Amino acid sequence: MSVTPNTASALVHCIFDLQRSVRCAAGAAPRHSDLGAAVEGVLRMISIAGETRASDIAARLGIGNSAMSRQVADLEEHGLVVRRPDPADGRAHLLSLSPEGRERLAEAEQRRTETIQALLSGWEEDRAHEAARIIADLNAALRAALQNSPRATKAGTTQDHKSATLAGVN
Repeated sequence: MSVTPNTASALVHCIFDLQRSVRCAAGAAPRHSDLGAAVEGVLRMISIAGETRASDIAARLGIGNSAMSRQVADLEEHGLVVRRPDPADGRAHLLSLSPEGRERLAEAEQRRTETIQALLSGWEEDRAHEAARIIADLNAALRAALQNSPRATKAGTTQDHKSATLAGVN
């Protein structure tokens, strides 16, 4: 049996509420860097993909190439990413995280993890694990459905379980 309109609507509202809660939780975390959620999302995608083109990251994040280009220029200026010519296409460049980028991303992920852990201090481990499993299952189902959609992009197709549950706002 397929999902009813009422249930689909409830899921949409719950997902939006979860996104807002995660953004608020991120805001509650002590800030030790000037990285914003969008920058962290780009760094995370580059980390997951390894050396990759900016256009591929833009497609996975569902943003335009011009917005991605601005993000990459800022990240490169701050020494967080390294750009080198793509040997397969001299017009394109491949991106990877610099050592500083890897360090800053790890610090940001640790802060987010500690914040969520503190905010969920009243939860039992089994409940949190089950919530992570359900969210991961929902993400996988949505990605699979999007891959079969003629209007779908690569958005979200490369996030692994860890990044999907830690990222929150990408």
